[in-house]
Amino acid sequence: MDCTVQNIRMQTGRPLEFDPELALEAAMTVFWQQGFEATSLADLLQAMGLSKSSFYNEFGSKQQLFEACLERFRGRQVGRMREGLSSAASPLDFVRGMLLTNAAEARQDGPRRGCLIMNTATEFAGRDPAVAGLVSSAARDFASMFRVAVEMAQEQGEIRRDADPEMLAGYLLTTMAGLRTMVKAGLPANEIEQIVEVALKALQ
Repeated sequence: MDCTVQNIRMQTGRPLEFDPELALEAAMTVFWQQGFEATSLADLLQAMGLSKSSFYNEFGSKQQLFEACLERFRGRQVGRMREGLSSAASPLDFVRGMLLTNAAEARQDGPRRGCLIMNTATEFAGRDPAVAGLVSSAARDFASMFRVAVEMAQEQGEIRRDADPEMLAGYLLTTMAGLRTMVKAGLPANEIEQIVEVALKALQ
């Protein structure tokens, strides 16, 4: 269970008549599609199937709910990257797959879906310290997974050994964010694939 949700619930001491995990998932989908500012309380209540009193008792505020959604998304993405790395044919294939998959996802489900963390970084632009901290923490986690992949690729001779894994991880994270932006700008899939291959060649 998400720690933020659990902490809020402990403050209320009231029995629940709904599944908070399902409600949190529904809220995350709304924020993911619309962004924080464009999402109203009415949007959230409708998607989560909650009354105002249940919403405030369980989640505290729209801001607290959003922060819980960011934590949930971060954990899910890190788990997805970890599983992808363990099942990939090679570390470099994992990196290629992450870049292409994230770019493809940016085309789906409306103009804002993409990556909730990166969308939030753009929307808030660091103006909220709590949200900025969550975004920064998530970015570090994503970069850490890329660093592990780079180190494995270096051991297997896929990436040059004299390169700094941490710097390359930052390069890959930045590339992933840039690809999402270019997808939103309308760059065709075949050109995205070409950019990914150029980015990978720079590692070798």
